[in-house]
Amino acid sequence: EVRRRLPAAHVAASHEVAPEFREFERASTTAADAYLGPVVAGYVRSLGRRCKDEGLPEPLVMRSSGGVASLEEVAAHPAIALVSGPAAGVVGAARICALAGLEDAVSFDMGGTSTDVCLVVGGGAGRAAEKAVGGLPIRLPTVDLHTVGAGGGSIAWIDSGGALRVGPRSAGADPGPACYGRGGHEPTVTDANLLLGRLPERLAGGLELDRDAAERALGRLDPKDVVDVVNAEMLRALRVVTVERGHDPRRLALVAFGGAGPLHACALAEELGMRTVLVPEAAGVLSALGLVASDERRDAVRSYLCPLEEAGELPREGEADLRYAGQSFELTVPLSGGDPAEAFHLAHEERYGYADRGRPIELVAVRTAEIRPGPAFELPAGDPLRVEGPALVELPGATCWVDPGWEGVRDGSSTLVLTRS
Repeated sequence: EVRRRLPAAHVAASHEVAPEFREFERASTTAADAYLGPVVAGYVRSLGRRCKDEGLPEPLVMRSSGGVASLEEVAAHPAIALVSGPAAGVVGAARICALAGLEDAVSFDMGGTSTDVCLVVGGGAGRAAEKAVGGLPIRLPTVDLHTVGAGGGSIAWIDSGGALRVGPRSAGADPGPACYGRGGHEPTVTDANLLLGRLPERLAGGLELDRDAAERALGRLDPKDVVDVVNAEMLRALRVVTVERGHDPRRLALVAFGGAGPLHACALAEELGMRTVLVPEAAGVLSALGLVASDERRDAVRSYLCPLEEAGELPREGEADLRYAGQSFELTVPLSGGDPAEAFHLAHEERYGYADRGRPIELVAVRTAEIRPGPAFELPAGDPLRVEGPALVELPGATCWVDPGWEGVRDGSSTLVLTRS
């Protein structure tokens, strides 16, 4: 009725945006969708018209869940794309793992202002039913990212207790770190890396880095201390998606990308006991490549709230949200294994350290997705390379620092494989 009376208005209905139980999360998701709607809908529809006028195909937009959607789908419900950029990076990291013959890894995307990490298991990105964005719970399928305010532009500062802190405030791209010579004067992670010899004084794009400006900005701060502090922040994020969720990081590879990710990858991997780091040649633009290679995806969810044994026949593909009777929160398990109850017991034991096989299980929701595979992900082979740390490797859109005790090989692919020697 509202749409009939106000045809030009963006109307967000909760049963369409987030058709699940949990009233607060459903309301906050719908409110976010309504807030974004007028701006996003106008933009994407204008983009579609411009593309049509130029004879171009209609573009697709990345979803937070790791697939792409049509412009009209995003115009109708823009909340589905809230964390679409980082999600594309995880898709790209999963494809890099597949090309390297690996299935289990951690995606590590460090840019200028933040770092996003995500577990890749069985060749696919981990997914969650909900994510907090701007302090609001968004009850929509999303790649299971954990984000911290640590990046190349993060500013180092001393708190009231005299302790060194890094981030979450960032110098951004303008003026950027002091060494960019654009008027920045506060010390950043990039300035510290330059003073440690981990960045060339002239970048591939022609930008001359100002070492004197970096020294003035850091003053009495030790650049190694700055890097150690920001690494500690990113280590906490990596432990959240591995150790705290029952995964042994020593059995995983680290896929490092983003403009700053390859600078810190070896140190982080060593702290976690990881023995392999993958650094794509296209590390600086891997999120863009992930977007191009993403599947077309449409997610659907149906709420049940009943004992699992009374749910009847479930889909053969998809996921189920399950919990023990009396619990308030659920775990999501795949349905493809054939026995969701046993999959839930194993997931509960992995996450919390125990399973109660005699306790009734409640089915909360079933999640399915219609997927149309994306284009093949092919990258040209890079020049053969073999390095031993300490060494600096310049990439087209990023710089890789190889720590002492590590060696890197690129042979027949576009990915530099770093291993502890």
